[in-house]
Amino acid sequence: MNLHLITGAFAASLLFSVGLQASPVTINGSGATFPAPLYMRWASDFKKSNPDATVNYQGVGSGAGVKQFTEGITDFGASDVAMSDLEIAKFSDNVLLLPASAGTIVLAYNIPGVPAGLKLSRQAVAGILLGSLKVWNDPLIAKENPDSKLPSTPVTVVTRADGSGTTAVFTAHIAATSPEFLSKVGPPDKSVQWPVGVSGKGNDGVTALIKQTPGAIGYVEYGYAVNNKLTMASLQNKSGNFVAPTIESGAATLASVALPANFRAFITDPEGANDYPIATFTWLLVKKTYTDAAKAAAIKAYVNYGLTTGQQAAPELGYISLPASVVEKVTAALQTVK
Repeated sequence: MNLHLITGAFAASLLFSVGLQASPVTINGSGATFPAPLYMRWASDFKKSNPDATVNYQGVGSGAGVKQFTEGITDFGASDVAMSDLEIAKFSDNVLLLPASAGTIVLAYNIPGVPAGLKLSRQAVAGILLGSLKVWNDPLIAKENPDSKLPSTPVTVVTRADGSGTTAVFTAHIAATSPEFLSKVGPPDKSVQWPVGVSGKGNDGVTALIKQTPGAIGYVEYGYAVNNKLTMASLQNKSGNFVAPTIESGAATLASVALPANFRAFITDPEGANDYPIATFTWLLVKKTYTDAAKAAAIKAYVNYGLTTGQQAAPELGYISLPASVVEKVTAALQTVK
């Protein structure tokens, strides 16, 4: 991490704290469940050096988070798919989309007797999600896993019930790799009509269903899977290699991404031999101009903390620290908030 960025974050926090000693301020945010554990960790740590500032964040899903931010219910939002041009237009263009962290989306499963690392080809993943692969010892799965004793347990697909950036990122990848999935489920979105399975609310709801359902498989953020000790599949990437989800394989995917001026970069099917196939940035949504100067200062200081010192906590919770080049660009954009 660049020393000058950390120093800048410390200075911003110090100035912010001094300026608010007589005027406590609370800022509220909501949105993606994907980065919720990280944002709440930042809020807790930030308050230790800024006791007059309280940051509340609720993981309600990217769709609800964008809606609440747009309607003025919250001071900032969070989404795994940033905001669309239409959503930005509804906000009168008074919004900045700031990549704040990154992570991977995994297929976690509960198959008794089958350890982590089950290899799933692109064809197998699409077949599972479309309901054409109905049991775990299906020949298409067994072909890539000759040493595994796969049971005849029925496959139960677990999906998201709420409008979800995790769903949008996940379906964007599957649609890019399977024309059949695209034709039957439709284009990627925060909510899609799944042909099979059961649904849970949030990453935590999907995680709970996987844990309690033998034969289940579902998509969740890597940190949720790790913290809940779920077993995860190795997925086939564009190069044909089976790659396990790790911080390192996710970082390899992000390393080749060049952020455009609007900071919206979507990685639907990375090409590197060692790239994990489903990795994404996740964005904080802040106003360019706030009517409350104290809230503007608090939001800038909180986000600045997250972009600098807060990045050090990312790997502990299963997230990928942003590349230094990204931190520098996003920090510069943040300074324009007023």
